[in-house]
This record gives sequence, structure tokens and C-alpha cells, in this order.
Amino acid sequence: MALFEPEHEKLRPDVNSQALSVIAVENDFVEGVYEKLATVYDVFFGPILHPGRLLALQRMNIQPGTRVLEVGVGTGINSALYPHHCHVTAIDFSAPMLAKARQRVSRKGLHHVTLMEMDAAELTFADGSFDIVYAPYFVNCVSDPLKVVREMQRVCKPGGKIVLLNHFRSTNWFMSRFDRVLTPLTVHVGFKSDLDLPGFLSQTGLQPISIEKVISGLWSLVICRRD
Repeated sequence: MALFEPEHEKLRPDVNSQALSVIAVENDFVEGVYEKLATVYDVFFGPILHPGRLLALQRMNIQPGTRVLEVGVGTGINSALYPHHCHVTAIDFSAPMLAKARQRVSRKGLHHVTLMEMDAAELTFADGSFDIVYAPYFVNCVSDPLKVVREMQRVCKPGGKIVLLNHFRSTNWFMSRFDRVLTPLTVHVGFKSDLDLPGFLSQTGLQPISIEKVISGLWSLVICRRD
């Protein structure tokens, strides 16, 4: 069952203006990191993060004909999980990552999955193009997560779902400080460990219908309804 944490129900008073992370990164830096990770990503992040991927697909409850946008497809690990009765468009900014994804999609014959190279902060799709917009393990990897999620909101149809699977800064006092300390290190393996969820929800205007902890509570599955 998906549960809301108390801290998310009553946001802290400074969430509208607070910094979401202690570190800022540029697109060129992110692109360089994932160019290096492309050949080893599946080995290091495949099995350990897979339970979250499976749960996210289960919770999305994808119906026949559903139009899905996956933002940050990486090496295409999710591609084989989608039911064949839906239409999936999957994008990524990293050419080396997409090359791996294309190999996977071709090898598995996933004709319902279309891959595109695109900047998630500047989506080229029309407003309301998708029923579900899904970002797995992605929004804490980009230079401007707020801009990315606002683009996700724009291309999601009214009443559709926006789904985030991500690590956010812990609400535990000690672990929260630990996330802050780790971020300058974790950014070199592709993500910021201290992205603040209450601030993120407040500043994007996202209204979650469920927030569920996954993988030993270290990651969160956040499902929102597009107004």
C-alpha cells in the first residue's frame, strides 16, 4: 500500500524558496558522467534498482492504447517491462546511453517502444501528448529538475499521471545531513543524493496521490495526477 509520510503532508514553511540541493551541475557535466557510465550502468545499477522499476510499472496499471513517455530511458532497462498493448516514447540526452537502449530494443523486438534523443528540459512534444509521463531514477540527475518536471507536466494530458521514481533527501535528521555530505561525491556517479522532496513538490506544484518507499526505504515512488 502506498503511504504518505507526515513530512509531505505538512510542508516546511520555507519550501517555496529553499535550495533543493547543495550542489548545481551543468548539462555538459551530466552528459560526461553518463558517457562514462554507459558501458557499466547495467552492471552497477541494473539489479539493485530493479525492484523499484517493477513496482512502478505495477502501480501505473497501463491499459491498452495508453501513451507513455519515459524521460531518461538510459540504457533501456525498462523497455522490456512495458506491456505490448501500449505505446512508449522514451527519450534521453546521452547518445552513448541511447545507443545501448537501441541495441536492447532491437534485440528484443520491442516494436511498441520508440527511442529519441532529446533534452528533457526542452521537450519537443505538444501539450497533453501522453497519458503517463514517467521519470525513473532521473530527476536528481539533471541540472534543472524543476524545469524538467514542468515540461513533464506540460506534455501530460489533463487527468494523466506523472510518475517519479527517485532518491530524495531523507526526512531523518541524521540521514538528511548524511545525504547533504554525500552529494558532492554521488554527483560523480550520476545523481544528487540530497534532492528535497517537500520543496520539490511545492516548487513544481505537483500534487501527489501517493508516495511509497521502495528498496529498503532509500528510494521513493511518487505518483501525481495532472490537473
